[in-house]
Amino acid sequence: MSETARLCGRNDLEPGQAKRFDVAGLRIALVRIADEYFAVGDRCSHEEYSLADGEVWPDECEIECGKHGSTFDLRTGQPCSLPATRPVPVYQLVVDEEHVSVVVS
Repeated sequence: MSETARLCGRNDLEPGQAKRFDVAGLRIALVRIADEYFAVGDRCSHEEYSLADGEVWPDECEIECGKHGSTFDLRTGQPCSLPATRPVPVYQLVVDEEHVSVVVS
């Protein structure tokens, strides 16, 4: 059975917002687009800059690294623009009526 760790309440993030969480040894950028939530590794694969500090692109379902402008698909973690060429991890979420949790094992 999978273990989860609670990140925040469902309404703690505004649509279009990203926030960093450190939980269970993981550094996670949690992103809300409309009523959907996405979790990716918070370190840009190009220079390990925090993705949660970057801009969220809701229409593209991407997050942009604020340091050099690489964007990453929030569904797959794949880079969508240079200079990043390697994906970031994507984490499974459990969203219930009140909370957003990440699967940690």
